[in-house]
Amino acid sequence: MPELPEVESLAAFLRERAVERAIVRADITAISALKTYDPPISSLVGLLIDDVQRHGKFLDISAQGVHLIVHLARAGWLRWREEQSTSLVRPGKGPIACRVVLDDGSGFDLTEAGTQKKLAVYVVRDPAEVPGISKLGPDPFSLTAEDFAEIMKAAGRVQLKGVLRNQSIIAGIGNAYSDEILHVAKMSPFKPASNLSEDELTVLYDAMRSTLEDAVKRSAGLAAQDLKSEKKSGLRVHGRKGQKCPVCGDIIREVSFADSSLQYCATCQTGGKPLADRRLSKLLK
Repeated sequence: MPELPEVESLAAFLRERAVERAIVRADITAISALKTYDPPISSLVGLLIDDVQRHGKFLDISAQGVHLIVHLARAGWLRWREEQSTSLVRPGKGPIACRVVLDDGSGFDLTEAGTQKKLAVYVVRDPAEVPGISKLGPDPFSLTAEDFAEIMKAAGRVQLKGVLRNQSIIAGIGNAYSDEILHVAKMSPFKPASNLSEDELTVLYDAMRSTLEDAVKRSAGLAAQDLKSEKKSGLRVHGRKGQKCPVCGDIIREVSFADSSLQYCATCQTGGKPLADRRLSKLLK
């Protein structure tokens, strides 16, 4: 799933190429992807794109008071073309959910792989009309160390992995970067948030900032089609089960859940104790 660094880079990519361009076509080809009806997506036609922003993991393309907002979900992506096709896409055929064409002939497709169609497109007058945006917590880059400490203390016994991934607590961090942040901080994903000492709060805050900042820097200036591979190449533990930890050389382990999994290094993060790979998610005794 695209997370804060990738969506931030997509926003920067579109700001360079789409701002001050008029929308000449906006077609929905996967009806299930469109979550709003007023204003209709056709209202975007003829409008000039004036800004592109990010709200957590949401991409916000603003055009003269109307916002095309996209959540790419787990398998969605934005495919930019310098010469965008103007042909109609048959609904329900292929991975394309939405096609946008600009006045210079360029444009983009919003695509989604797989059978679970969760990519979401909203056309609204105010981003706050999107339920996911209205419930977002603060952006990681807006948090001070003191703000972060208060959030962790307020989370109580909730595990660190869950706090970092909860969009209503901190916006933009998902499964991959929460694994990366906890590895950098050398902390167990199942450590309760309220159990952190003052020093540990500082370490985790610094790990969050540095991990996300480094990922954004690595992605800066890349074309949209290159962002996925850049994200994967920069990950240290997430998605690397069975490989060697780049810090200590131990084997990276995994805990599986019903619809996701996490990866970690026992030597770096849990004092050498493997986490139980079961739904209870407790340390093996």
